[in-house]
Amino acid sequence: MNTALLLASLATVVLGRFSYEGYKVYQVTPENEEQIATLYKLRGTLRYGLFSDSVVPGYPVNVMVAPAEQEMFLQIINEDSLNYRITAEDIESKISAERERIQKTSPVAKGEISFTEFQTYTVIQDYLQQLASSYPDIVTVEEFGRSFEDRPLILIRIGAGAESNPTILIDSTIHAMEWISTSVTTYIIQQLVENSDYRYLIENINWVIIPVLNPDGYEYTFTQERLWRKTRRPGTLCDGVDANRNFPYHWGGNGTSTDECNFYYIGPHALSEPEVVAFTNVVYKINNLVLHLSMHSYGSMILFPWGWTTELVSRSDELQQLGDAASKAIAAVNGTVYITGPSSQLLYYAAGNSVDWITYTRGTLSYTVELPAGPGDGVLDGFIVPPEKILPICQEFWPGLLSFAHQSAKIDLNNADGSSRLTISFRQWAWVLFMYCFRCADGI
Repeated sequence: MNTALLLASLATVVLGRFSYEGYKVYQVTPENEEQIATLYKLRGTLRYGLFSDSVVPGYPVNVMVAPAEQEMFLQIINEDSLNYRITAEDIESKISAERERIQKTSPVAKGEISFTEFQTYTVIQDYLQQLASSYPDIVTVEEFGRSFEDRPLILIRIGAGAESNPTILIDSTIHAMEWISTSVTTYIIQQLVENSDYRYLIENINWVIIPVLNPDGYEYTFTQERLWRKTRRPGTLCDGVDANRNFPYHWGGNGTSTDECNFYYIGPHALSEPEVVAFTNVVYKINNLVLHLSMHSYGSMILFPWGWTTELVSRSDELQQLGDAASKAIAAVNGTVYITGPSSQLLYYAAGNSVDWITYTRGTLSYTVELPAGPGDGVLDGFIVPPEKILPICQEFWPGLLSFAHQSAKIDLNNADGSSRLTISFRQWAWVLFMYCFRCADGI
């Protein structure tokens, strides 16, 4: 490429960066079910509105609204007498400050990781490959597919025991802007591999971890549009699909949108996104899956199915118990309280999501984890976490992860030598066999 063409390309990238000039964040507090219905209507109507993660009576909801839609937004909420206040009018300056800070930060050496700043997908890939090189007996890194823009989809397998051990699956960053989820998941990988105090966890459990499930969107948030949520599939009017509404279970149901410009756009059909297809293929192949965690932000919540309906899932009591125990372990660190409950009741409707789909296909314990926000009460404070908060959020979640692992895999902590720590119920084995035979018979 000649110099003139290179400079032109760079100029296009710089000049093409998305601007949040004129965007505002409104904090709206619904007081009854009718007002909640209004907010759900807005969720499906606003093309560029970004909601915080809970829509329940008496709980503030943060909504980011584009300049062109602010008049319509205010008209609707005023008609329904919704109380609101403006919490942010300087969105572009805050995002620019974060971008400039990252650009000034010294890059980590290749193959290393740091939790003093957010890291790009390339840095994370290099770190995983370095772990595989340094710990070949316990770590395997695999490419399990390609993204729409042809980036490798990478997972890491960690284990030092039998293939028949129970498996825990963790995925992260299906929503591109949720950077803190990437950091926490990478921290979990680091502790499992590099901290010998937790050797028993990899001797008794097989771990499959995907730190970035939506790499195209994730990279786009670094270079172009910080609060981008979706994949990068080109559209007619707007690009991208909400990959966490693209799974083939109640696809297109409650809490979704068929408007391709909406943040919750379901895609042209279920499994339209290569990232989602690749992920489902990983899930089908996992033996003895006992726990799935899908890491998100923000809201400090531990959520279980269903997202498509307020009906309770069959294992709701067990899910509540394990979630409460993890929440208690997290709170013991810094006092951060995670609320546990069904996602459609604590958060909002979200049909076609990964946790519902895994629960349906595998019958395993499956949770959405909404990590804490940064300081403040606006939507920006939820997604733009200051660098000094990254490591504390990672560290305080770790005891919660231990609680989930110990209980879902039946680890006996009273056994000091690490032997016979594990018991797997006949019911768990029978369920895996049943679902495998069912899918084979159904031709799926």
